[in-house]
Amino acid sequence: MARKRKTDGRTPRRALWLRTLIAITACGVAVGGLAAYRTFADDTATERPVTTEEASRLALSRLNLYQTSPVAVTLTATEGGGVVVRVKGVVDYRTHRAVGSYQVTGASGSSGPATGQLDHGLIVWDTGGLGLAPAPKGDNSPAWQQAEHIPRSGWSARSYTTDPLDAGLQLLIGLGADRPDNPLLLAQSGARWLGRDRVDGRSYDRFAGPRAQGATPGAGPDGGRSPLTYWVDGDGGLRRVTMRMPGLGTPTTLEFSGRDDRAKLPEAPWATS
Repeated sequence: MARKRKTDGRTPRRALWLRTLIAITACGVAVGGLAAYRTFADDTATERPVTTEEASRLALSRLNLYQTSPVAVTLTATEGGGVVVRVKGVVDYRTHRAVGSYQVTGASGSSGPATGQLDHGLIVWDTGGLGLAPAPKGDNSPAWQQAEHIPRSGWSARSYTTDPLDAGLQLLIGLGADRPDNPLLLAQSGARWLGRDRVDGRSYDRFAGPRAQGATPGAGPDGGRSPLTYWVDGDGGLRRVTMRMPGLGTPTTLEFSGRDDRAKLPEAPWATS
């Protein structure tokens, strides 16, 4: 898809933070082999470094995403000022393309606290940027089917910015991997076990990802911890990822709902003729 570069005057420091974050994500979160899941007795224990088995399971999660494609996803990003963007769609990690619908909600006016829908439509994204298009009226089919009927010229395309939505989409498209990384490097880079949660009746270990390059353990407001948190089950299945953004109290959340067997990503948004 053709990209229109957007300059928004944001500081180079924040752009550097985003590039570093994506590099961290690509660093060692996939590995071959499946370790047996062990039940620990420290459900209520404080955070600690990951064990070898936990590092292997966390590492396996990216490969599992790739093999599960196309994966149903939901992204929720807080843009500030009470504005929330929610994207529901599917990601194909084999082609590094994704399609879905988006909805923007927030304060409907300055006269009161009422909230409402501010915008909605279709969205496609890949490793280079994203495109937006109005949703066809009266069409209740899945977003991936709707997108096929919109010609390439009907999409408003642009490169990524450092806004929470764009950062979340860029992180999301890069999570899947077709080859293993080294779980030992993952553990050595500061990945930590944070606790255990139940999501939809299933148990997940909560992990902090590897630290940013050059971060000092114990330093900073988060103790030098990674801005990424992963929820991983006993088989290395990834259920949720959250990403803390500088200056925002609410993290961007990525939810993974498993394989969508019906989904077929459209060619129209990326067609060259």
